[in-house]
Amino acid sequence: MNALEALNRALFLSINATPSAPVWLIDAARFIADDVIYLVPLFLAALWLSGGERRRAAAVRVCCAVLLALGINQLIGLGWMHPRPFMIGLGHTFIEHAPDSSFPSDHVTVLASGTLTLLLAGERRYGLSMLLAGLAVAWARVFVGVHFPLDMAGAVAVACIAYALVAPLWKMSGAALTRGLIAVYRKLLAWAIGRGWLSS
Repeated sequence: MNALEALNRALFLSINATPSAPVWLIDAARFIADDVIYLVPLFLAALWLSGGERRRAAAVRVCCAVLLALGINQLIGLGWMHPRPFMIGLGHTFIEHAPDSSFPSDHVTVLASGTLTLLLAGERRYGLSMLLAGLAVAWARVFVGVHFPLDMAGAVAVACIAYALVAPLWKMSGAALTRGLIAVYRKLLAWAIGRGWLSS
C-alpha cells in the first residue's frame, strides 16, 4: 500500500461514523448522502423557469458539463477499479451500495460540475448553494462509509476537466443550442405559457 492510499484510508477512518455515533446524525448523513443530489434538477428547473436567455444558457451549460463529467467517471471506472471501503472490510457502512468502483464520486462530480459552471456563469446564489450542498454530500458519503476522501478530490478534478473541455465548444455553439432548446420548450409548452403558468 503506497503512502497516498494509506493517507486516504486514514482520513476515511477519521471521518467514517461508528455504531456509537448518534442515531440522528447517521440518519441525517444518510439523507444528505442519498437525497441532496435531487437539488440539482430543482436548481436547474428554477433557473430555466425564471426566464431570460442568460439563466437558461447557464442551466443548459451545467447539463453539458455534468454529462461529460459523468462520462469521464465511467471511463475511469472501466480503466481502474478502486474498491469502496466496505469491499475491503474497512470502517462501517450505513447505507447499501453496489460494489462498484469508488473513484471518483458521481454525486460530488455532479455537484462540483454544477457549482463551477454556475459560479463562472455569474449565477452566484445558485452556485454557492450548490457548493454548500456538495460539501455536505462529500462529508456524508464518507461518513456513511461508501466513499474515501480522495474520491471527492477526484470528483472535483473531473469537474474541472469537464468544464475546461465544454468551455471552447460552448463558445462555438452554446448560444445556438440554448436558443434551439428555448424554441422547443416554447412550442411544447405553449398552452401553459399562454395561460401564464410558465414564463416564456
